[in-house]
Amino acid sequence: MADDYPDVINPEEQEVAGGAVKTFLEHLEDLRWTLVKSGAALLLGLLVCLFAAPQIMQILTYPLKKAGEQQNGTNQTVYVKLAGNSIGSFDPSTNTFGSIDLRGKSNIVLDLVPTLIGTQQVMTVNIVTNAPQSSGPGVIILDPGAAFMLALQLGLFGGLILACPFVLYFLGQFVMPALKIKEKKYFLQAFFIGLLLFFSGVSLGYFWIMPKALNIAQQFANWMGIQVPNWRAETLISFEVKFLFGMGIGFEMPVVLLALVKIGFLNYTKLAAMRRYMIVANLILGALLTTPEVYTQVVMCIILQILYEISVWIAWYWEYRDRKREVK
Repeated sequence: MADDYPDVINPEEQEVAGGAVKTFLEHLEDLRWTLVKSGAALLLGLLVCLFAAPQIMQILTYPLKKAGEQQNGTNQTVYVKLAGNSIGSFDPSTNTFGSIDLRGKSNIVLDLVPTLIGTQQVMTVNIVTNAPQSSGPGVIILDPGAAFMLALQLGLFGGLILACPFVLYFLGQFVMPALKIKEKKYFLQAFFIGLLLFFSGVSLGYFWIMPKALNIAQQFANWMGIQVPNWRAETLISFEVKFLFGMGIGFEMPVVLLALVKIGFLNYTKLAAMRRYMIVANLILGALLTTPEVYTQVVMCIILQILYEISVWIAWYWEYRDRKREVK
C-alpha cells in the first residue's frame, strides 16, 4: 500500500527524515527569499521607529527619571526657580529652611516670580513642597549633527526589536521543514520559552537594575568631586541599550543549556561538575554583555549563576523523571 501512495509518509518515517528533500539550488532560493523578507522587515521597522524617535527617547529616559526619584527618596533638596526656569538647587543641612519644616518632604521648590504690587514690581516666592522634581542629571546634545545621529541610532535599535519577531518567523519558515516531528516540538517550545526569558531579562534591567546603575554612577562621580548636571544623550542611549540587550541575551542561558541536555551533549552530572568553571565564565560574560559600570557586571554575574543553577536542577529532574518511567 505504501508503494501505491508514494507521497504519503507515515509518522515513523517522518521521525527518521525531515520534510521534502530539495536540491541545493532550491535551498539557496529559499535562503535568498528569507534574507529578502528579513531585510524588508528590518527596513520597515527602522522607518517606523525613526518617526517614533521622540516616543522611544521618552521610554529610554525613564530609568534616568527613576534614578532621580530614588535619589530624592534619600535626600532633601531645595530647588530654586526664576519665573518657572530652574537656576539651581542645594541640599539643606538641617530639617528646617527658614520657617519651612522639611521633615517628611523629599524636596521643595522656591519659585521666584515677578509680581506687580501697586506701581512697583517686586519678587515674590511661591513655595511648593514634595514637588515632582528630579535631582538626577538631564540629557543634552552637544554637537550639531548629534541629534540626527541619535535619531538614526534610535531607529536602528527600535527597528531591530520591532522586526525581531518577523525575522524569527521567516527563519523558522526556512528551518522548520527540515526538522523531524519531535525536533519541531522542541524547537517551538525553545522559541516561546526563549522569547519569554528574553523580555523578562529586558524588563528586569529596565525597571529595576538600570535606575540603580545610573544612580550609582552619579553618586560615584559626586564622590570623586565631579558634578554631573547632564549626560550626553547618545552615550546614555548606548549605555542603556547595550545593557538591556545583554540582559535579554543572558536570560537565554537556560534555553541553550537545556537544549544541549535534550540532544544528549550535556547531562546533570556534567552540569554539576562545571559549576566552579561557570562562576568564572559568568564573571566574564557579565563584563562582556553589560556596560563598563561595575554594578551592572556584578548583578549580571549573579543572575547568570542563578539561571545556571536552575538549569542544573531542571536537568536533574528530567533524569529523575526518565528513571521513574524506565522502572514502570
